[in-house]
Amino acid sequence: MSDHVSGTAGAPGTPGEPAAPDAPGAPSRQEAAGPGSPGGEVRAEGADPAADGADRAGADRAGRGGADGTGAEKAGPAVPAQGPGPDAPAAPARLQGPRPSADPWRRPAPRQPEQGLLTRLRPPAPSPVGGATLLSVLATGLACALLLGDGLGVNLLIVAVPAALAAYFAARAAGRRLRPWTAVWAAGGLGLLAVPALRDASWPTFLAVVSALALGSLALHGGRRWPGVLHGSWGLLTSVVPGARWGLRGVRERAGDSRGRVRAVVRSTAVALVLLIVFGALFAAADAAFADLLGRLTPDVTLGDSPWRVLLFLLGILGALAAAYTAAAPVRWDRVTVAPGRARKRAEWAVPLIVLDLLFAVFVALQLVVLLGGYDKVLKETGLLRAEYARQGFWQLLWVTLLTLAVIVLALRWAPRGRPGDRVLVRSVLGVLGVLTLVVVASALRRMDLYVDAFGLTRLRISVAAVELWLGVVVLLILLAGVLGARLLPRAVAASAAAGVLAFGLVSPDGVIAGQNVQRYEDGKPIDIGYLRDLSADAVPALDKLPEPLRSCSLERIERILAASGEPWYATSLGEARARDILEKRPAKEHGSWCYGAVPEFGERDAGEDSREDPDAYDPY
Repeated sequence: MSDHVSGTAGAPGTPGEPAAPDAPGAPSRQEAAGPGSPGGEVRAEGADPAADGADRAGADRAGRGGADGTGAEKAGPAVPAQGPGPDAPAAPARLQGPRPSADPWRRPAPRQPEQGLLTRLRPPAPSPVGGATLLSVLATGLACALLLGDGLGVNLLIVAVPAALAAYFAARAAGRRLRPWTAVWAAGGLGLLAVPALRDASWPTFLAVVSALALGSLALHGGRRWPGVLHGSWGLLTSVVPGARWGLRGVRERAGDSRGRVRAVVRSTAVALVLLIVFGALFAAADAAFADLLGRLTPDVTLGDSPWRVLLFLLGILGALAAAYTAAAPVRWDRVTVAPGRARKRAEWAVPLIVLDLLFAVFVALQLVVLLGGYDKVLKETGLLRAEYARQGFWQLLWVTLLTLAVIVLALRWAPRGRPGDRVLVRSVLGVLGVLTLVVVASALRRMDLYVDAFGLTRLRISVAAVELWLGVVVLLILLAGVLGARLLPRAVAASAAAGVLAFGLVSPDGVIAGQNVQRYEDGKPIDIGYLRDLSADAVPALDKLPEPLRSCSLERIERILAASGEPWYATSLGEARARDILEKRPAKEHGSWCYGAVPEFGERDAGEDSREDPDAYDPY
């Protein structure tokens, strides 16, 4: 757009005003200006016969311009010169004063608006949406309306298939080809959508769905550098409005060009639906088994939830159009440039980091003693229990890991890079800091292990331990980038985050929590049934191993929720199906108010160090 404006702008002195073409038969501006008239083209654009004092019908037409604002020769009597003769040198432009416009009624061309960031980064609008893309978009909307209203399960994978096909058809029409990293992000997104189909817990399902959307957006945009990876993971939102406009324009064009084909498709679809409904109803009335199977397979759509279904249909249409539009015209976020920071001098940059390395080294030396089994001496000197020692330090070490990553990022931004030895200095100082940070991560995880051994595993503890473990992976990737190069670092960090969320969902955190607490009870430690009974159906296989009445007390709430849900097959997870099978074979027994007694009565405490009088000796959270 900017090239078009510059190519049509007027001469200097009339910015933004298009130059008028020369009249037929009239001399060109270069010829009219003459070799002895500097800047003659400027004066030929807006010259005035009275101001120039030249006769347009005489021989001096070539010396002073001789053209009006339209470039045509002006007829009429000669205007006598007012002032010096025609042979006198022209006064400088700055001394001639303002000249009247050749056409005082002409309005200047409007200024072109400045292009926004997305306009500069996105390629031109794609060609009109194709028929295969429109059909895939429509299938996505129908799948959302029919399947997503009853819960989450395998229906997310079913909805993702036509949406992915819409993006594929749009990308193929735009001439884009599949790249290896695009396939990696797409496969990772589909893998994350398998978590809701396998696990009943809502919190790992939420993380998996959000991560799947981020990977899908990254697959559509692509990205090698940090701006591309960071912005590409949410850039799909920027295509919602352009995608809707693109889809509406494509529908209008296709409806106007091929009404016959559109009508044929509508008629055939209507006939197929009528046949399915009529014969399906007859077969269901003829056989009860077929009716039960048909009832399980078909969505339960009622008139009461119609507004909710319509909303899901619109969201599915908008999401699929946004994905298709992004696949056809992705925003090139990699073109966003981040200016490097001003390089510091070696002493100014290295001295604070070396001091930090020494502090880390002292702390790590003590942690190595503790990690190798020197708890007795440390606990004797501090007067703390093992659980108190673990709880006191884990959160601080988690913050240390986060702040260390921030320090590494800022240090790389301001690292010296002018002399050959600067690279060696950067690698040495930051490499030592990274290695020491890995020891800090190991110490934090060890403290969490002691904490869990004393008080049991909870959702908060397993979550923060997983985050700490992933931060350690990020530090390790940074160390590898310092040796092998940082070209793959942004994509490696994104892939490690997605792999961590996928692994977190596949291991079934609620099942792990229940299993660890059951194992602690078998070892003679207390168990918090009040906390375990609030877990999801994923915990049923582990809780089923408890003796009565603890088993029934921990399962009765889950059994009640499953009995009231009645979700169809496409909204039922594998964890929920396994829990139903277990509870059908061994239902929970009724124990009345006993299950709501005090938590310490559900197990016997150790007679060891945790049994001394301490308000924090038992920590269910």
